[in-house]
Amino acid sequence: MKYFFILLTVLLCGSQAQSQTAEDSVKAVINTMFTAMKQSDTAMLRTCFADSMVLQTITRNKEGKLIVVNEAPQQFINTISTIKSGDADERIRFETVKVDGPLAIAWTPYSFYYKGQFSHCGVNSFQLVKFNGAWKIQYLIDTRRRQGCE
Repeated sequence: MKYFFILLTVLLCGSQAQSQTAEDSVKAVINTMFTAMKQSDTAMLRTCFADSMVLQTITRNKEGKLIVVNEAPQQFINTISTIKSGDADERIRFETVKVDGPLAIAWTPYSFYYKGQFSHCGVNSFQLVKFNGAWKIQYLIDTRRRQGCE
């Protein structure tokens, strides 16, 4: 009977660790992306993205109309390559992370600082896919605003 309880404890702890590990691995890819941005490390940044990644921002145009702007991932990588290491500092917190097999989502409110000065805040919504055992960012859409930031 003693061995039954030990086995049951090991199985329960193991299954909890696996589900936590999936969330942690999703968070790790997202954190790697922001570390790469801050360090202006485009090689590291590329490792975070799926080949067919979609990158979008919800913003307002000059007339105040809500629009969705598409950005090519390579254009984003090129922009990061021109920024001095340490200048782009996006500080996130993980509000929600969900995983179902090869699909994951993450909702990360953020504050963005450029050269140490607050620039804007918003939320990132990530969709990740697990390709060949590695999580990749497939889709990233964000909001940006200057008011209503904590």
